[in-house]
Amino acid sequence: QVQLVESGGGLVQAGGSLRLSCTYSGAILGILSMAWYRQAPGGQRELVATITSGGRTNYVDSVKGRFTISKDNAKNTMYLQMNSLKPEDTADYYCEADRRNGYGALINFWGQGTQVTVSS
Repeated sequence: QVQLVESGGGLVQAGGSLRLSCTYSGAILGILSMAWYRQAPGGQRELVATITSGGRTNYVDSVKGRFTISKDNAKNTMYLQMNSLKPEDTADYYCEADRRNGYGALINFWGQGTQVTVSS
């Protein structure tokens, strides 16, 4: 199994920056991709950014140019660098990892989340 732990959230002013970290452990050799999700108060969980095992990245349009997802396999850590933060970025942020089981089904693993609050 895969264990994920997020950290780095906090309270910042609009225009500020935060770097979220997600450490992963366990059965990590078979991870296909990882991602950051967020869930705003009263909202649905949305995909923010993804990174594949080959290092390709994708972002939701609302964060392009402001957020950067990266991964350091040597440290078993994924990052989300968030710059030019806006109040609408306020949410609980979750890291996620995808892995296939023995018969090819995709399995998702989730962290417990870290809170990001951006004041205006």
